[in-house]
Amino acid sequence: MFKITNGKGFHITFKNGYTVSVQFGPGNYCQNYDLQISKDEILSGAKGSVDAECAVFWGDGNLIPHPMFEGDTVGERMSSEQVLELLNWAYKQ
Repeated sequence: MFKITNGKGFHITFKNGYTVSVQFGPGNYCQNYDLQISKDEILSGAKGSVDAECAVFWGDGNLIPHPMFEGDTVGERMSSEQVLELLNWAYKQ
């Protein structure tokens, strides 16, 4: 399952119940953290980012700490390669 989240990112949920959240809009821990753009610009996808904030959760909605997050439940400023690695990890659980 794919979901768009507030025009700032997306969720991917795998059959095993794991969901990966990838966010890269204003207020997320990424290149765009301090960016001031309008809601229309967010929804239109006007601004990309070189990195993203990521999290993993399971069917119950609880965030899962991951080694890539250095013991935290949120990964900050993750590269596209790191996002792919996280997606593969969640898929294989």
